[in-house]
Amino acid sequence: MIMNKLICLMGKSCTGKDTIYKKLLLDDSLKLKVLVPYTTRPIRHNEQSGIEYNFVSEEDYLKFKRDGVILEDRSYDTVHGVWRYFTIRDEEMTRSDEDYLYIGTLEAYNKLCETLGPDKVLPIYIEVDDSVRIDRAVRREHKQSEPKFTEMCRRFLADTEDFSDDKLAAAGIKDRFVNEDLDECLANVRKYIIAHTSADR
Repeated sequence: MIMNKLICLMGKSCTGKDTIYKKLLLDDSLKLKVLVPYTTRPIRHNEQSGIEYNFVSEEDYLKFKRDGVILEDRSYDTVHGVWRYFTIRDEEMTRSDEDYLYIGTLEAYNKLCETLGPDKVLPIYIEVDDSVRIDRAVRREHKQSEPKFTEMCRRFLADTEDFSDDKLAAAGIKDRFVNEDLDECLANVRKYIIAHTSADR
């Protein structure tokens, strides 16, 4: 693996990490390449395959599994069935000496550290107050053609467990970026990336 760093952007749902992700990619000085994760969950309103996720079928997932190209994968038993999220090894990564940006979960981060080595994966954890998160989640779900509020609630509660303080500490994640002010949070994340990658060097 020639890739310098895989920057793993994490946070509970509705912390604004998707917005930060998009703005980081627009920052030419960081020169980040994209590693788009895959999922079998249904596409949401305003999402586009190949941007937030590559949306694929269960059959596609099984083929990737057989081909041995999956770096990490997770399955969630939702009220709408099993949804899978996974990352595959991008052939370009083996030829590139650039840094990659990726949105993932804490579980994904831990598995990527096991697969690639902890020195290759840089964690960036975004957080906001839970009251802000639930308000954003409800408003986002209202915009869907078929709102899934039961699944929204399940995900909200699951995030509390998945990103608990104990699990963050066990993963060695000490730095947190509070997204109360987007511009300030983005500036802090940018400085952190520059300090820990090949950006601007």
